[in-house]
Amino acid sequence: MASGIRDKVVIIGMGCTPFGEHWDKGADDLIVDAFEEAVADANIDRDQIDAAWFGLSHDEQSLSKSAISLVQALRLPNISATRVENLCATGSEALRGAIYAVAAGGSDIALALGVEKLKDTGYGGLPERTKGTFDDMWYPNVTAPGSFAQLAIAYAEKHGISMDQLKEAMAHVSWKSHENGVRNPKAHLRKTLSKESIVRAPMISYPLGLFDCCGVSDGSACAIVTTPENAERMGLTGNLVSVKASQIAVSNGSEMSFGAWDGSYTQTTRIAAQRAYAEAGIANPREELDLIEVHDCFSITELVVMEDLGLSDEGRAWRDILAGRYDRDGDIPCNVDGGLKCFGHPIGASGLRMVYELYQQIQGRAGERQLVNPKQGLSHNLGGFPNRNVCSITVVGQY
Repeated sequence: MASGIRDKVVIIGMGCTPFGEHWDKGADDLIVDAFEEAVADANIDRDQIDAAWFGLSHDEQSLSKSAISLVQALRLPNISATRVENLCATGSEALRGAIYAVAAGGSDIALALGVEKLKDTGYGGLPERTKGTFDDMWYPNVTAPGSFAQLAIAYAEKHGISMDQLKEAMAHVSWKSHENGVRNPKAHLRKTLSKESIVRAPMISYPLGLFDCCGVSDGSACAIVTTPENAERMGLTGNLVSVKASQIAVSNGSEMSFGAWDGSYTQTTRIAAQRAYAEAGIANPREELDLIEVHDCFSITELVVMEDLGLSDEGRAWRDILAGRYDRDGDIPCNVDGGLKCFGHPIGASGLRMVYELYQQIQGRAGERQLVNPKQGLSHNLGGFPNRNVCSITVVGQY
């Protein structure tokens, strides 16, 4: 039986660029910026890294289809490097590759880096002319807001919630993100909004308004990982952050092909969460998680995911949100860095950005955002649509 990777790998350095519109920088510049912060944080030399995983989603827009761009931009010493892509879980997938290599003994010190350069592609959203033959046949007119709007309608119908109540709860999610983003000097959007302005914003896809939707950004984030034993030999014996769990669940077609799934939740999140809790030894996530970073591509996604992660009872997340349970001063602070909504969403970097916030918080280095003594946190990515997606969950905490 697989034993998992709990406490077999520690993060010794992380870096993250500001997310936003970097008209003056290319993707390779963003790679360098994130990497330089991580190397300085780890207090190691570049040539000590012996393997790398490179997360890049929209390759034709940014760099290339291989990991050559990463090795070349950083002048890494001809090490093994692998480029990965797994929709919005791309950054988390890069981290998973690095931590599994270290845990397996295949690497001493590994790098995971994600990047995306999307704001100067000429597209308002994601620069996708086609997603491939399958998607073009099954989803000829699909949009991300449209598919997640259906999630909202199904959730409200299943649980007997009025649309006014749901809109109020979704507005609180977005309001919270903007309140948190103001505290983050690296966030893309740093402006507070009133709940009234969020509710009255132009409609994008009913019931999702403009401020219920995240945008896309330019940015990069990275992590350097090794074993606890290597960290000790390197003299890194302080407040180490270790990986407790890394799990991915992928849709197998049941949601889009059969009637068992009612469209009101994300099935892969529920599966990945249970696997991650088991791997991390978490019996009660409501008591054992001090903060969370979740995939708030739309406000309804964050709301529904609170139930899928087992943090709210089914049909009760909207009430918990309105009660402030997930505010920065609530029981389980969520997206205290602003989330996708306000920190931004460069697809290949977002998963690593989430872990960056957990890492900073656990080490007590989050500045104005700092929470009181967090010890363990969870990050959650959801790439794709509610009925066909990739879900990644990572748990990190004090070693």
